[in-house]
Formats: sequence, structure tokens, C-alpha cells
Amino acid sequence: MSGPVTSRTDGTAAVDADALRRRVADLLAAHDPATTDRLDFLRARFDAGLAWIHFPEGLGGLGAPRALQPIVDRALEAAGAPDNAPRRIGIGLGMAAPTLLRHGTDAQRRRFLRPLWTGEEMWCQLFSEPGAGSDLAALATRATRDGEGDGAGWIVDGQKVWTSQAHLARWGILLARTDPDLPKHRGITYFVCDMTDPGVDVRPLRQITGEAEFNEVFLTGVRIPDDHRLGEVGEGWQVARTTLMNERVAIGGARVPRESGMIGLVADTWRRRPELRTHDLHQRLLRLWVDAEAARLTAERLGQQLALGHPGPEGSGMKLAFARLNQEISGLEVELLAEEGLGYDDWTLTRPEHVDFTGRDAGYRYLRAKGNSIEGGTSEVLLNIIAERVLGLPPEPRTDKDAAWKDLPR
Repeated sequence: MSGPVTSRTDGTAAVDADALRRRVADLLAAHDPATTDRLDFLRARFDAGLAWIHFPEGLGGLGAPRALQPIVDRALEAAGAPDNAPRRIGIGLGMAAPTLLRHGTDAQRRRFLRPLWTGEEMWCQLFSEPGAGSDLAALATRATRDGEGDGAGWIVDGQKVWTSQAHLARWGILLARTDPDLPKHRGITYFVCDMTDPGVDVRPLRQITGEAEFNEVFLTGVRIPDDHRLGEVGEGWQVARTTLMNERVAIGGARVPRESGMIGLVADTWRRRPELRTHDLHQRLLRLWVDAEAARLTAERLGQQLALGHPGPEGSGMKLAFARLNQEISGLEVELLAEEGLGYDDWTLTRPEHVDFTGRDAGYRYLRAKGNSIEGGTSEVLLNIIAERVLGLPPEPRTDKDAAWKDLPR
């Protein structure tokens, strides 16, 4: 393989497009995708620093500019190399990994990042609770200290809800209250929870689609070692903000080709079936096509901004637009198909690995899109974030911000 990446005097990695292409060529020469086991290839790619090149050396990257990642991805795709099934492990890639990178210890990064990226270990998000959804900081799951010194840990008790992929996950990113005497944002600590612990009880939540894509999770006497804590005790809200901002970018800021997703499906139906067309539906389709293209290009620009640093509140705007577009487009599709659009292919209880908007019928898409304005931050919460942190408007009056959590009505 190519030698170690050199550094400039300013501490950044001296990596250019040609150097990356040479490293890809070295990887392919040593691990022919046609004869190498898929998992072995992914591990080798991570070790070569070609997983996410902006991560540090030794952690799947080269400390290189994030904007150069497409060079690696396109070259490996052209060679027929396997990918790491990003849709299946999106929570780990889009939420856990950037949080570990920014707030984790060296030991935590070395332990978790490689199997996270290769897909050997799936992740879920243990944030929302029955009494703390839109107001996440009101969460009641408790973590109390257990032991001292090297054997120190935490005992966790509580309930989480709307947990995607909890039935598949090896690890969960968990928020728990460690000091009820502090205001709600200041008494929270962030942990990595072992989902195989006997105190973790995952139960399916059947949705309007018939699927149980989500779960509720009951935590009873779950012991988490202190070395699975991310960030300082009581500073979990600051760590969680990194997760949430990355989540919203992952949902609404993905780089996609023109006419991808639901707008492409509806446009294709319009072209193939002229008997369904009306003037009113034509005007609505044109407007939504333009909106979808504007959102796609904005997501491209957001991705370019991300290459320069950590995601900001702009990701909330993209996630808000994603939810609105999906719901309007799926509604238009049902109207376009008329009676045919009211059909539904399968109400069987299943527990899928990921959401598939394109592989099901119009009825499924219409029902599933209703959740887009709730998951990943409700649209109402995102509007507040945009108003306060993007437009600079004054925040809404809050009477609970400085009161101890234990004194708040629930």
C-alpha cells in the first residue's frame, strides 16, 4: 500500500486527487473485489484510510479534505468493489460516527468506528421517550453511579420509544439523566449502551403501514461501564446536539441524482400513463418537481459546506423541506392514480432493516411519509431552530429553562 500521508506545516494532510487514486489502485491490486470476501474488502478499505477520508489516520481516514471523498467512491464503484450498505447502517454512519469522532476518547474511536463502518455492528438511537419527544431535554431515563475506580459504571432504568433498528442493533447511543437537581439541559449524560445486555428489552411498535420499523425499548438495571460514557458527566446535551445536527443532515442533506426518490416515481408514471393526466395535476407536478430540484441542489451546497466543518442549523431546514416534499408528492401520487392509488400491497407485520420508499406501492409511500415530519426532529421544533439560529429571531419565552428538572410538572 502507499506510504503514510505527509502533513503540511499547518497540520493538514497533504493529499490530492492523484494521491487518492494511487491509494485506491493499491487497494484494488492487493484485494481484488472479484476474489476477495466482501467483509475482508471493507476492512481493508477502512485500514487503507479510504472509508471516510476526512477522518484521522488509523480511524478509516487520511485527514484529507472531505470534498475529495467522491474520487474514492467513484473509482471503487467503477471497479465493482462492494459498498458497506449505507442505508442499512445509516444511524451508525450519520449519527454515531461523527459523535464518536468529536466527543469520544481514542479508545472509544478505535473500538467502535471500524465495525461501525463495515456494518459488522449496527447502531440505534435511544433518545426519545413517551414523555420527552419534541422536548427531548425533559427525558426521565435515569443513570445512577455504580462503583468507583476502574470498575466504575452506571445503572440505567427507563423507557425509550420510536427507536429505529433497535431489534437489529449491537449498540445504542443513549441519553440519560444523571442529576435531577439541575435544569433539564444540564443534568444529562451521553452513553453507549450494549443492546445485548439482558436488562435491555426491545418490543416492536406496529405503524400505520403495518410494519414494525420502530421499537420501544425498556431499560431495567442496565449496567454501563464508565468508559462507555461520551463527554463529561452532565454535558450530554452538548454531545447530543452533535448527533442531532448530523441526523438532520443525514435525512435531508443527502447528495442524490436528479429525479431521485418519490418525485422520480411520480414523474415516470406521468410520462408512461397519459390517460391519468389532468391540467390541475400537471401544474402541481411541475411545482413539486421544481421544489424537489431546488431542494436537491441546496443539499449539494450543504454538502459542500459540510466539507469545511461541522454541520450547523442549516441541516434543520433541509430536513424540514424533505418532510414537506415527501408528504406533498406522495399525496399527489395517490390522486394521480385515483382508485388504484388507494390499494395497499401488504399489511403483514414485518421488521425491516431500513425504510424503502421506492420498492413499495403508492399507498405505502403515502402512509409512511406521514412520519417524516416527526422523525429526526418534529417540523415544529425545526421551525424554532431555523427562526432562532438561522434568522436570528428572539426565542420563545421559556419558564422551565432554569428550574431544576425534578421540580418540573410531568
